[in-house]
Order: sequence, then C-alpha cells, then structure tokens
Amino acid sequence: MTEASPPTAAPADQYTEWARLRADQPISRDPEGPWRVARYDDVRHVLKTHVDFSSVVSERMSEDPDSVPTMLFTDPPGHDRMRALVSRAFTPRQVAAQSEQIAARCRSLMADFASDEQADLVTSFAAPLPVGVIATMLGVEDGDFVQFKRWSDAIFSNIGDILLATPSEASVEAGEEMSAYFLERIAELRRAPRQHLLSDLIQVETDQGRLSDGELLMFCFLLLIAGNETTTSLIVGCTRVFHDMPELFDRLKRSRREVPDFIEETLRFHSPFKVTLRRAARDLELAGQEIAKGDLLLPMIASANRDERVFVGADRFIADRSPNAHLAFGLGIHSCLGATLARLEGRIAVESMLDHLNGIELVDPTDPALDAFGAPNSIAVRLERAA
Repeated sequence: MTEASPPTAAPADQYTEWARLRADQPISRDPEGPWRVARYDDVRHVLKTHVDFSSVVSERMSEDPDSVPTMLFTDPPGHDRMRALVSRAFTPRQVAAQSEQIAARCRSLMADFASDEQADLVTSFAAPLPVGVIATMLGVEDGDFVQFKRWSDAIFSNIGDILLATPSEASVEAGEEMSAYFLERIAELRRAPRQHLLSDLIQVETDQGRLSDGELLMFCFLLLIAGNETTTSLIVGCTRVFHDMPELFDRLKRSRREVPDFIEETLRFHSPFKVTLRRAARDLELAGQEIAKGDLLLPMIASANRDERVFVGADRFIADRSPNAHLAFGLGIHSCLGATLARLEGRIAVESMLDHLNGIELVDPTDPALDAFGAPNSIAVRLERAA
C-alpha cells in the first residue's frame, strides 16, 4: 500500500476529539443529548441491528397522521415495502445508463470551471453535477435546476430541526414548494408515462401494490437531497486530498485504473455524512453502557471510518487501501440506495478533473465549512489548466 502523511488541512481538534472518544469514551453523551457512538464495531452494530436501533427517530413526525416518512426514517414492514418497490426501478442498470449524461455534464461544467485560475468548486462543479443528473432522472426540466438546488439546500441545512425540533420557516416553505412541484408532475406522469426514473417508479407494481403519491414525493425528496449532498461532499473530499497530495493527482493522471480505489479511500477519509441517528427500541446495553428505550443515539460514521482498531494507518490517506470496509454508505437495511450512483458520479468527476487540469488546490484549507455536517455551499480553489 502507498502511504502518505496526515493532510495538513484537517482540523486537528476534531480528529483528536474523535480519537479521544474512541479510546476513553466509546459510548458517551452530554446532558440531555444523544448517545455518541464512536468506535467502528459499535457503529456497525447499531447500523445493522434495526430491530434494536430504530430509524423512526422523530417523535413529532411519527405522531403526524399526514406525515409520510422517507425510507431513511422508517422501520419494517413499511421500509421493506418502499425499498422493494423503489429497487425495482432504481436498478444498477438504470444507474449505469446515466454514465453518458454524467460525462456530458462534466465536460460542459468543466468548460467554464477550468477556464479561470480561481473558481468556486461547489457552485461551478461539485453541486450542479449531481443536481443535474438527479433532476434529469426525475424528469425535471433544465430551467428548474436552480430552484431544485435552492430547495435542497434549504431543507438539508435544517434537517436536524425538521426531525427533532421546529423547522425554520425557509425550510417549510421550500418543502411546500417542492411538494407542489412534484405532485403536479406525478399526476401528469400517471396520465402519460415517460422514460425516466420517476415515471418508472409510478408504474412499478408488485403484489404489495404501488407507491402512493406521498411515498413517491418522499422518494423525490430523498433522492434529490441525499443524492446531491453525498456526491457534492465526495467531490469536495477528493479535492481536499489533491490539495494535500498533488503527487497523487499526477499519479492518477497516468493510471486511471487507480481512481476507483481512490474514491473508496476518499469516502472513508472524508465521509460525506459524518453522523446519522437511531433510537433505542428497547432497554439494552451497548459496549457496556446501559441505554434506555427511547434514547437517541448518534452513530459517528466519520469517527468509525478513522478507527485505528480496524484501519491500519487510519489517520493517513492510503490511495490503494485494501481491504477498505468503510461505513460511508451505511449498513444493513438502510444502506444507501444511491451508493452506486454516487460512486459513478465521483469516478467520472475525478476523471474529468484529471482530463482538464494539471492541478487543483484549496484557497483556504482551514475553512470550517469543509468539516460541517453536509457539503459546503462554497469552496474557492486555484486551478492549473491542462494544455
């Protein structure tokens, strides 16, 4: 394996705190807060054991008779029904069919992105790529892409309060606008089916029936928001690595077969989603700690992916790491349905960067937005365009 020094851009206090928790307080919490789960084995156990650790984390939403939760926050049997129906249309073949449009979008975006010595990585490339891909899969018209992104940002930035507290007025308004938009299109597609993912989902039928309008709407929310954030964060993570390891950028330009392993290590090292939520379904014990029924748990995916008990040289980026059993896309029944799409988008995006650039670096590698919960809204980069 090829090793490298720890990236200089990483905020040391965050990673130091994770290491401290793994060593001394693998299961811990602040007063009235959720239980933080820091070690790989414990995070893995929580993610895969849905019987004990429920995904129905929002008591407010579960008590709302008009609320239709997404698959992310639903337990069986409701979760199994929705996932089985969605999987019938959201197949590897459907994802593979997006390769051409992903590559075309990368070329188009790169034409502007790589034209200056300095640019905004997120607004010019990392965000419009997945938003455009997902929007096309859902049958959204090109002119609606900007609105699409605005809705996604407003909802995702307020996801904690949406689940556990009182959502902001902006996120409520964005949710209402997005719901009206998709309900109108769902009605049109029921009357006149077309050839894209949303239309396929509307037509899918098994012995368990069809997806309701509410379920289809929640899937649109999930695919737009989670899919957008995952790929945007992955592209930003790849750029952080290139900033710290410019020699690796040169190496990948010469050897494209190494890109898939590079993507996997980026997912481990700069996890797109650093945490998730679960609720204890019964009184239980986790790593010697008593957990009461109803307590919230915060499986720290980013900490688990840096666990030195599992990953040799866990605090170093090893581009060809093998094996690499990271948890970036979750585990168990709630493993990310869009993982294949995110990997495909990430690979093609990196290959496009390698085609059009000779180097890329962050203007401010200490920007705290780089290690926020989701993808940053803006990240300035310096570019060296390929001849």
